[in-house]
Amino acid sequence: AQLSMERRLGASEESLLITQENFANSYGRLGRLEEALLMQQGVYSGRVKLHGEEHFTTLIAAYNYASSLVVLGRFEETKVLLRKTIPMARGVLGECHDITIKMRWIYGGALYQDPGATFDDLREAVTTLEDTARIARRVLGGTHPHTAGIEDALRDARTVLRTHEAEATEAAAQDAFRTARVKLAQERSELAASLADMRV
Repeated sequence: AQLSMERRLGASEESLLITQENFANSYGRLGRLEEALLMQQGVYSGRVKLHGEEHFTTLIAAYNYASSLVVLGRFEETKVLLRKTIPMARGVLGECHDITIKMRWIYGGALYQDPGATFDDLREAVTTLEDTARIARRVLGGTHPHTAGIEDALRDARTVLRTHEAEATEAAAQDAFRTARVKLAQERSELAASLADMRV
């Protein structure tokens, strides 16, 4: 209703986007995550049209949109969005800007939290989070909540990677054991046949 009224009254596109962003944040706080996501997507699209992809407010909208995506477990969409926007944030804002740091934190999380993550994804998550944690410690300090959150995510990513590596090692060992058993059975069969031929 608020947005409709502002549109009828001829509010600027910027004003409409700010209102939409406020609604999205409110929906998110109320747990209405799908509605928040749709609003964030609209804000991001609107910012791209109004200011271009590399504008500061567009990058903030991209961060907010990515945050909504990852909360809903939409990891593939999160990765696609952030692979596109992180290089822009680095170029426009720099490596040490809070938005760039938080984008990389979300990206690392999306990589390792995705149930379909490959070893390459998990290694990239660990590398991304290691680098992001180092920057966050230097820029924000070791006690900053973002730094602590990034370091928690890094520990989780390392744990997931180690677990996948252990499972892969165990699976390889089981495959090798099965192969050895089959080969041993074949060799026994051949030996039994050879012994039978000798008895004749």
